[in-house]
Amino acid sequence: MGRYIDEILQPGEKVLYSTNAHWMFYLPAIGAWIVVLVLLVLSRMTTVDGLVLLCLAGAAAVALAGVYWTATAWFHRWTTETDVTNFRVVHKTGFIKRRTFEMSLDKVESVDVNQSIMGRILNYGDVTIRGVGEGIETIKTIAAPLAFRNSITAR
Repeated sequence: MGRYIDEILQPGEKVLYSTNAHWMFYLPAIGAWIVVLVLLVLSRMTTVDGLVLLCLAGAAAVALAGVYWTATAWFHRWTTETDVTNFRVVHKTGFIKRRTFEMSLDKVESVDVNQSIMGRILNYGDVTIRGVGEGIETIKTIAAPLAFRNSITAR
């Protein structure tokens, strides 16, 4: 499966900037894997059989959740594309059920960036694009939102 943007480019249209959902979607999975490691270390440090079994069972349960969170984060990042071409802004999410948003650069009225403190530190945020007669679209939790905004507003 190729990238969505490559399938819809018009003659003479070039991709100027591409971004994706931020890696912070992996944070629950990373936390789960850390808990698994802690529980495995605790199971090796204790000598009480019941406690060893409890640590191993807990590690297995949390590992199962970690696998699920890792897979869902990877799938979300894999099926999300956000691009700016020399003609338009394109955002696509989903695999089987696809949702796309496209707006001509000529119709963009303003581009707002909303970042939390953690978003500033990790370089992610929400971008709201307001279009002339086209409505408002918010693209949530994308990587490098300021660079994305600059690629839209700089012509």
